[in-house]
Amino acid sequence: MFIYTAYNLCVHSQIPFPELISSEAIPETIEKLKLPDVVISLRQISDLEAESANGENCFLGIIEDGTAQVCRFLVEFGQQIVVEPTPGIEEDILHPLILGPIFAILLRQRGLLALHASCVVIDNGAVAFLGYSGWGKSTLANAFYNQGYSLLTDDVMAIQVGAKDVITFPGYPYVRLLPDSAASLGYEFEKLDFIHTGALKRNNILTQGFPEKPLPLKRVYVLENIGRSHNQIEPIQPQEAFVEMLRHSRVTNVLTNEDFVSSHLRQCTELIKKVPISRLKRQHSLAALPDLVKLIEEDLLQNKNIETNALKV
Repeated sequence: MFIYTAYNLCVHSQIPFPELISSEAIPETIEKLKLPDVVISLRQISDLEAESANGENCFLGIIEDGTAQVCRFLVEFGQQIVVEPTPGIEEDILHPLILGPIFAILLRQRGLLALHASCVVIDNGAVAFLGYSGWGKSTLANAFYNQGYSLLTDDVMAIQVGAKDVITFPGYPYVRLLPDSAASLGYEFEKLDFIHTGALKRNNILTQGFPEKPLPLKRVYVLENIGRSHNQIEPIQPQEAFVEMLRHSRVTNVLTNEDFVSSHLRQCTELIKKVPISRLKRQHSLAALPDLVKLIEEDLLQNKNIETNALKV
């Protein structure tokens, strides 16, 4: 078994994930190595397992690429992932599927909110960028990394909404970049980590300063997919923010059980009460990334000063 750490969980996997952090490299997790939180297996799913699936804490699913089936998978009680690949499917193809939608289901089974977002660490807190694939959230997170900030997660952001605060868990220490994004950030695309044959993107491993512990979620920026003449940040009203949380939540189309839906709606409602949410209107220009990073830094500093002054009153 290969042993990794992701989302504050000890993961034992039958297949290697070179893009993940090995638990053995983190002293604080040594004791946890004895008892895995999550086990990932690559094998045939038995008829009994398939018959026991209920669409909730025992979820059986199929992933297709067009009309061809890539794999069947089973996620049980937030503790086990079983993947049964279709004959002829390369193992590399399974990696983004397991670490993406399949793991998102597992996180939901564990009671966490899973958002489609990238997240960086600024001033000891998590700052998230929400958006669909191709909207530039990974590129923006990497731009912050290049300015000395740490990556917290990319693509799947796991959130625990508590009674008093909202915390975000460190996920995977990499972002996926297209060739033009990689070049704009100063990387040679061909030197980035290969994902699988046919993948348009490559993994850029960003381990420097990668946090080991959860952090409070301080701010959420919703990316707008409309090209603007200049960059601008606007606060979002609660009703609109709620809609954005629903829109950018992961796997809500498959976890449709009443309990999951109720829990999800409650988590989104509590999140927008506790965390400021703004819309990020921006230029569709990679050359404008440094200005966008600076704008967000200034916005965070301005709001921090407002909060500090409010505490003094």
